[in-house]
Amino acid sequence: MSGPIAETTPEITTLEDEQTLVIPPWQVVLLDDNDHTYEYVIQMLCKILGVNSQVAGQMAVEVDTTGRVVVFKGSRERCELVQQQIHNWGADPRISRCKGSMSAAIEESG
Repeated sequence: MSGPIAETTPEITTLEDEQTLVIPPWQVVLLDDNDHTYEYVIQMLCKILGVNSQVAGQMAVEVDTTGRVVVFKGSRERCELVQQQIHNWGADPRISRCKGSMSAAIEESG
C-alpha cells in the first residue's frame, strides 16, 4: 500500500555569533655566542631562510651586538622546523673551539 509521501524539511541551525580562530604567530630567535664567524652565520641564514647575503649580514650584526635576532616568523610548526635546521647546521670549521651549531629559540611573536 502506498500512501502520501511526507515532506521533511531539514532543520537549519544558524549561529549568530561567528567566532574566528586566531592562531598566534611565532618567531625564531637566533642567539649569540662567540664560537661562530660572521661568514658561518651569513651562509647558514642564506641557505636555511633563502635570504640574500646583505639581509643575512644585517642579522649577523644584530645578533652579535644585541645577543639575539628574530630570523623567521610564521606558524609554530614552521618555526620548529627552522629552529631544527639551525641546530643541525653543525660546527663552524673556521673556529677550532667551536663544538656545534648556534642556538635558536622559538617564542610567540607579540
